Amino acid sequence: MANSRGADIVRPLAGLALLPVLLHAQAGPPFLTNDPGTPGNANWEINIGEVPTIARGNRSYQSPQLDLNFGVGERIQLTYELPYVLQDIRGGERDSGWGNGYAGVKWRFLDQGEGGLQVSAFPQVELGGGSDPRAAGIAVPGPRYLVPVEATRRIGPLDVGIEVGYFIPGKGPRERIMGLAVGRPVDERLELDAEIYDDNAFGTAQHATTFDIGGRYKLSHSCIALFMMGRSITGFADGRPELLGYLGVQILLSDYGRSLNRNAD
Repeated sequence: MANSRGADIVRPLAGLALLPVLLHAQAGPPFLTNDPGTPGNANWEINIGEVPTIARGNRSYQSPQLDLNFGVGERIQLTYELPYVLQDIRGGERDSGWGNGYAGVKWRFLDQGEGGLQVSAFPQVELGGGSDPRAAGIAVPGPRYLVPVEATRRIGPLDVGIEVGYFIPGKGPRERIMGLAVGRPVDERLELDAEIYDDNAFGTAQHATTFDIGGRYKLSHSCIALFMMGRSITGFADGRPELLGYLGVQILLSDYGRSLNRNAD
């Protein structure tokens, strides 16, 4: 339901959830592509992840990446995402601080039921970072506005999802994102997925296409383990290889968060 975008330090690689009542949704955390799923009325979906990004001479970690989602009715989701970023540059000291936050509203305006076509819009605003994180290269000024559309459909045994969106700059470059995620359940607890994601910041050298694999494992009705590992296919303009991953947990709460979600089957 929510997105995996955190600080700009990860977004050049990728930039960008799971229906709590279903295990076999194919996009959203731990992946970069979002899907039309929402938590359901008065329910919370909380994703807490460790997100490493590794390149030659540069390592960064979103530790944690916080992704909070609240359902308003059955088709609307309120989202806020914020990463705490640790950055290591070869020959330099470690910098750390809060990256850029994202606030958004998702609306699933077409819903043909499980296995049918579902489509949503998910406008978001990227908020400006603080002065110290901006000086360290962990955050950038804001705001910028992201306007994406997500769609999913069952095709044979596979769940297929796509997302296409554009950043409208208040500050910063124009940027286009595109994602394709395909997955299927292995059993009642385990789901495996693969994803291709492309992020292009127009007028800059920041253009990367990534391929990753990962999945979700249901630990209980209200707790799901999230995991993903990927690599840049194109890298940056100078050809540096890039690796990224996600390891975290999804917590599902119902009835305004007063109880664990017992409907996660």
